[in-house]
Amino acid sequence: MEIRVLARQGIGIREIARQLGCSRNTIRRYLREAQVSRYGPRTPRPTKLDAFKPYVLSRIEAARPKWIPAVVLLREIRERGYEGGLTQLKVFLHPLKSTAAPDPVVRFETVPGEQMQADFTVVRRGRDPLLAFVATLGYSRASFVRFTAGEDSATLVACLREAFAFFGGVPQHVLFDNPRTVVLDRDAYGAGHHRWNPKLLELADEYGFRPRLCRPYRARTKGKVERFNGYLKGSFLVPLAATQKAAGLHLDVGAANAHIGRWLVEVANVRTHATTGERPDRRLTLERTALMPLPKQATPALDVKPMLRCPTPIESFQHPLSVYQALLQEERT
Repeated sequence: MEIRVLARQGIGIREIARQLGCSRNTIRRYLREAQVSRYGPRTPRPTKLDAFKPYVLSRIEAARPKWIPAVVLLREIRERGYEGGLTQLKVFLHPLKSTAAPDPVVRFETVPGEQMQADFTVVRRGRDPLLAFVATLGYSRASFVRFTAGEDSATLVACLREAFAFFGGVPQHVLFDNPRTVVLDRDAYGAGHHRWNPKLLELADEYGFRPRLCRPYRARTKGKVERFNGYLKGSFLVPLAATQKAAGLHLDVGAANAHIGRWLVEVANVRTHATTGERPDRRLTLERTALMPLPKQATPALDVKPMLRCPTPIESFQHPLSVYQALLQEERT
């Protein structure tokens, strides 16, 4: 380095050799080299994540073309003994994930008990469809999910009944998109006066809520439920589908509903919400005091086992075979 510095200062080879006590040939040789020092790559230091990288890579591969969020993978590897943090996991995942700009959503805040947003999100079409009915309370951000094979009026009404029972009350109004299961003719009797689907109108009369609509082609005004739809797919459906696929099983309505109750209670509704900075289940405690009471004699909902607030424990996503065995035993009994 000293040789090159002196040479850049315009000092001749003879003078450099004299100052440094080297031969002139040595000076010439170093000056001809492209680099003064040649350092090899530093040996990577072992990290707490190293033992879990094969598992993480296998989960990512099983989920393709979907993506499992880092927080979900962190929860899974911690169950396997990982003691590190989220940062080094994100650093490892970063080059493996495509960086697409997130689709913005529109949100507005409501007071406790004022609004619930409801929607069907499509997981899979075709001969074996899988849809998710999602309801999210505007203030607490507490959410309810029920998987179905269709989105007809009867299914919508039944899912709404289950959502009200899950939350323990009825909000003042429910915000929907514009499908015919909700509204038959928008603005039929003037601006804002719609011809509602009779089944939905009957349910609204029974429970005392007012249905409301998003503006046409502006479904993103249901920002809270739309945002949760993405979270549901990334944090719940993609990991579950990857586990089912790895075990040679198919994700259907029954399997999804078998796992969703525990996930809602133990993961979704106890996480710290990014917008409110609080846990939805804790805000729900306050919001319940503002909800209208349930009808004393409500019509039964879907013809399936009800989703409990504290569901019967089900094996984790990593043991789907035992879940199916338990379900088969229940059907036989």
